[in-house]
Amino acid sequence: MLRSLAALIVLLLLSPFTLAQATQPASTQAATPKPRVMIISVDGLRPDLMLRCTTPNMRALFENGAYSFWARTVPHSITLPSHVSMLTGVVPRKHKIEWNDDLPLSKPVYPAFPTLFNVAKKAGYTTALVAGKMKFGAMCEPGTVDWQSLPAKYECEDDEVVAAATQMIRNHRPEVMAIHLPTVDSVGHAKGWGTEEQVVAIEQADGHVGAILKSLGDANLRGQTFIILTADHGGAGKTHLADDPRARYIPWIITGPGIRKGIDLTFYPQLVINTEDTFATACKLLHIPLDPRIDGKPVVPIFDAPGELLRAE
Repeated sequence: MLRSLAALIVLLLLSPFTLAQATQPASTQAATPKPRVMIISVDGLRPDLMLRCTTPNMRALFENGAYSFWARTVPHSITLPSHVSMLTGVVPRKHKIEWNDDLPLSKPVYPAFPTLFNVAKKAGYTTALVAGKMKFGAMCEPGTVDWQSLPAKYECEDDEVVAAATQMIRNHRPEVMAIHLPTVDSVGHAKGWGTEEQVVAIEQADGHVGAILKSLGDANLRGQTFIILTADHGGAGKTHLADDPRARYIPWIITGPGIRKGIDLTFYPQLVINTEDTFATACKLLHIPLDPRIDGKPVVPIFDAPGELLRAE
């Protein structure tokens, strides 16, 4: 009887400790959310026109992030080579995608350097591409893009891209995603850069950016997503000529966890942001080692503690 009573007392004394152990998480430190990167490219968006138009969503991004309106695309400022440089970190001479048409190729041709989708997949991230022009298939090497949406023929309008992108975010929650909005460029070629019609297209593109950001918020992903808003080129008249400053300068805006707020990156006079730096910066945000052969460099001053990015190497 005494032995049973003693055992009961010991059990009662130990029970709270045992219960606490059972309910205690394996680690008292909360797990760090996996970083996410979304790149939104507004085809043909010239920085001064973005600022001239009513663009509250784009303005909210740069007011709450780091930015430059003097970033540069590749000298031959055309859509496909520029986007491939943006997503490989190398100049067209290296990645070898130097055409800009939907060529009748006998077999697919992919960049000579890995895309962001390639390296992200190897690092364990899920990937997605939604683009408004069929030729973006050049960046969809098999096994590198988990989810993709491209028009069946030539190109489509922004609203179709956004519908596909928001559905993809809702259904799949990709961790590395690139979205291409084509209409500003299409209107520029049809009506001219800076025309009333293009102003309308830019303001509509801003609304589409807002819809994409809302879909991230609805999926509870906005707080852990690094968002880069940029373009492939600008334009003048009804075209974008090689090495024309009106075509070559592009906006480059980034927001996300730990990104400095309201920082105009031209404060650093030696810093020139090139489109290849988008790839390099995205890789650093995702903790993916950089190939020393690439031309792009991470844009270090975007961080509250700039040295953190360098120490991650």
